[in-house]
Amino acid sequence: MKGSRYIVVEGPIGVGKTTLARILADAFSARLVLEQVDENPFLRKFYDKPRQFAFQAQLFFLLTRYRQQRELAQQDLFSQNTVVDYLFAKDQIFAELNLDADELALYRQLFGLLGTRLPKPDLVVYLQARPDVLLTRLRKRDRDYERRMAPEYIQKVAEAYRDFFFYYDDTPLLVVNSSEIDFVAHSDEMADLIREINGMGQGVQHYIPLGSK
Repeated sequence: MKGSRYIVVEGPIGVGKTTLARILADAFSARLVLEQVDENPFLRKFYDKPRQFAFQAQLFFLLTRYRQQRELAQQDLFSQNTVVDYLFAKDQIFAELNLDADELALYRQLFGLLGTRLPKPDLVVYLQARPDVLLTRLRKRDRDYERRMAPEYIQKVAEAYRDFFFYYDDTPLLVVNSSEIDFVAHSDEMADLIREINGMGQGVQHYIPLGSK
């Protein structure tokens, strides 16, 4: 990878973005920045009572992600490679899924004020997977609050991600089909993906691992 780059790994709940981010950070000798999901005090409450706690959970995520991204921006992004396991702009996906009209209007004002102040990545790697695969992976990692997720919600999240990235054009985008592949267990697939990242130019490219064919 020539020069220092800022790479983001994204995808729906359970797709494996943090795992891939760790692998890429190691492969590129990069600084790794992880989303602070478990620090949100409203998240478990949201899964118990989504209508009651959606707005609080969303605002906490928005402000936490903003603070983390601002700290990242204040560092020298060009001094080393950086890999992050979330895209700030994706915050909108969950806001649109979970907030009512008045809450969403207020949220959009806040997002508009904050989002323009942040650096954009050089590349977004978007991991796709079928909803049944996401549900299986969620059950495998077995976080207590994720056990309450209904399959219907996972389906909606996957569809919302698909729609978001269909129209996404802020940065180069590499779409990776990960339903049938485990990059941890298949080092050859991982090496192939790294070659794709190194060769990535502008626009959108799709990568289907050999194990998925």
